[in-house]
Amino acid sequence: MTSQKSAIGLFYDGQGAPEVSSKGFGELAEHIIQYAKDNDILLHQDSALAESLAGLEIGQQIPEELYYVIAELIAFSYVLQGKFPPGWQALHNKLDVEA
Repeated sequence: MTSQKSAIGLFYDGQGAPEVSSKGFGELAEHIIQYAKDNDILLHQDSALAESLAGLEIGQQIPEELYYVIAELIAFSYVLQGKFPPGWQALHNKLDVEA
């Protein structure tokens, strides 16, 4: 059995839990991935995580058991963009991160 490509987009506004903003499989997944690439949206490939998120509906918040892994991905995306929370300036100056 061949697995078809999937793409699940999450949105997080800093309030509450992240929620599913887009979801697609096969050709629609390809379009979602291309849109993300064209708009400099962080892509993360993890088939186990995608499988966990695939059952959620658009607009539905992620389940509590995924908070930690999604929080790590969000934090990493901020670091990649050169963004750090207040008080992290000393750490920011020690890291070699190109914005």
